[in-house]
Amino acid sequence: MPHTIALVDDDRNILTSVSMTLEQEGFIVRTYTDGESALQGLMARPADLAVLDVKMPRMDGMELLQRLRQRSAMPVIFLTSKDDELDELMGLRLGADDYITKPFSQRLLLERIRALLRRNEAGRAEGSGTPAGGIIARGDLMLDETKHTCMWKGKQVQLTVTEFLLVKALAVRPGMVKNRDQLIDGAYGENIYVDDRTIDSHVKRVRKKFRQVDDDFQQIETLYGLGYRYKEA
Repeated sequence: MPHTIALVDDDRNILTSVSMTLEQEGFIVRTYTDGESALQGLMARPADLAVLDVKMPRMDGMELLQRLRQRSAMPVIFLTSKDDELDELMGLRLGADDYITKPFSQRLLLERIRALLRRNEAGRAEGSGTPAGGIIARGDLMLDETKHTCMWKGKQVQLTVTEFLLVKALAVRPGMVKNRDQLIDGAYGENIYVDDRTIDSHVKRVRKKFRQVDDDFQQIETLYGLGYRYKEA
């Protein structure tokens, strides 16, 4: 079955040109020109992935992303204004999986979409080297790759695709320091360029989510100048 992509942007030229490119590559595309109509449409008919612009009428991309994350872990790519670092960081903190700055190459967007869909599917499949059933258990942490769920002390932690793969990359080898490049490969896949601050933003959001279910969560440690590691409880 072809994947369905939701494209949300108030620039009709972008909607038309990007839709044509994606449809030529075999995707089903649904377009929306504002955040409110996109939220209604995505709640009624979920997509496999959404591409959201930040600045839109009736509901901007930030609010749309926040409301989507209350109900869905659907992969999301943010489109931000050129050099607008605040938009990028806020989007990542709200739960975006990736971002691209305008003006952008449609080939780059296509590569990012395909990479994110592959990660999403891989995150739901059994991973190589893991026990039967795709379960990774590390102390109070349990990751189920087949269901794409994360449990901490018996409570579910709602993670996006990227966040799930990031936690997995750390938890598979407790105590081992992973630098940012290794975490990028684990969460994004090889041959995808991602700025270091993207990983830092994801880690901050992951910690915040765990602390929402456990104030004492301290398992993801920062080793300044080196990277991060998972400390098994």
